[in-house]
Amino acid sequence: MEARFAMNNGTVTAVSISAKHTFSKENEACIRLLKGLGVEGDAHLGEKVKHRYRVARNPDEPNLRQVHLIHSELFDELKVQGFDVCAGQLGENITTCGVDLLGLPTGTRLHIGETAVIEVTGLRSPCKQIDQFQHGLMAAVLDRDSEGKLIRKAGIMAIVLEGGIARPEDQIRVELPSMPHRTLQPV
Repeated sequence: MEARFAMNNGTVTAVSISAKHTFSKENEACIRLLKGLGVEGDAHLGEKVKHRYRVARNPDEPNLRQVHLIHSELFDELKVQGFDVCAGQLGENITTCGVDLLGLPTGTRLHIGETAVIEVTGLRSPCKQIDQFQHGLMAAVLDRDSEGKLIRKAGIMAIVLEGGIARPEDQIRVELPSMPHRTLQPV
């Protein structure tokens, strides 16, 4: 039986970048997505992997983590658990509302604003830095489903297929890939 995937369109609520390898990113009025590279001015920009632990393992690995997205609904969930987290603080480039990011299949295309198109490559796997940001946050962004499988709630990763500007209040149109759909895995 194939998993059912959500196809809700949504909205960008914030965009963020950091030129350095910092955990959190600064909110901006807009960001420029560059085809095949990622977010202009961001430390993770490039065709090859930029995340430091991945570079140490294999610097020639393709960069499947050019753009990091998190759903703003996660912040509401975390607030109920006593955490105070805002857009950009968990390192995401694009904060969304109304899109079930974690429910999208691999290869989903997200059309953002007038011209930008990104393709979902997989899940973000949170690292220990998240607990350094706020103690206990790692456990809060991990969960288990009814079968005991790990659920990673810290967002998704994508590559840029078509460049463009992304800004708060831009519409996000979800385009599901051809069948069969593949469930997101950590990248």
